[in-house]
Amino acid sequence: MNAKTEGKGPEHQHTSSGQPDMPLVEHLLELRNRLLKMVLAVVICFAAIYPFANELYLWLSEPIRSLLPIGQTMIATDITSPFFAPLKLALFLSVFAAIPIILYQLWSFVAPGLYAHEKRLAFPLLFTSVILFYLGAAFAYYVVFPLVFGFFTAIGPEGIVELPDISSYLNFVLKMFFAFGIAFEIPIATILLILSGVTTPADLASKRPYVVVGCFIIGMMLTPPDIISQTLLAVPMWILFELGILFGRLAVREVSDTDSDESPSE
Repeated sequence: MNAKTEGKGPEHQHTSSGQPDMPLVEHLLELRNRLLKMVLAVVICFAAIYPFANELYLWLSEPIRSLLPIGQTMIATDITSPFFAPLKLALFLSVFAAIPIILYQLWSFVAPGLYAHEKRLAFPLLFTSVILFYLGAAFAYYVVFPLVFGFFTAIGPEGIVELPDISSYLNFVLKMFFAFGIAFEIPIATILLILSGVTTPADLASKRPYVVVGCFIIGMMLTPPDIISQTLLAVPMWILFELGILFGRLAVREVSDTDSDESPSE
């Protein structure tokens, strides 16, 4: 037994936050309960969303259907697509809608092991990450999709009839949702890197030219091969990186002030 816990029974051991240590079995049971609540949240959302799956698919496909010539529409090249495409969309939207509950369960599981100042920073970061993911998906739908689909429908060879497949379209937009949702998490990732001591705001600022190039490379990898969608992903990523540096400086200052307040006076 080490010096930190010597002379204390298991019931008296404490974590860094002052909470009693939980045995491994209790940790696993707690994790199982949290996972079950996450799954239950997704199932409830799915039960509420699935009856409207066809209407939701029509809404999702509006950006491309509105650009098709009069009389043309989307098609299903697979006999099972009319069933599985709305089903897949409903499942995705269920997870999408349950994200706040999922992240809250994760927060509830890890929060007892955090210090007080870590809790003060962790919950706002968690809440902000949810909002940023939703904003990324909304940006893709309302800004990127009309421009990208307008570009693709305008450059097609003359005489070619465009009949987008419903499954291919769904796979494309889901990929874009995830790409932009994850890209909008850059401020959170930047702040976490700064708070963990991996880097500093000044060090990140000095690497700005490399970050800008990296944003365009990532935009090229995650979006279709056109300059419009690549730029529409790269520029927000760069702006979000700058915001991450700004809020990272504020977070470091907050942690320093908290440590000064909590340190014993000489």
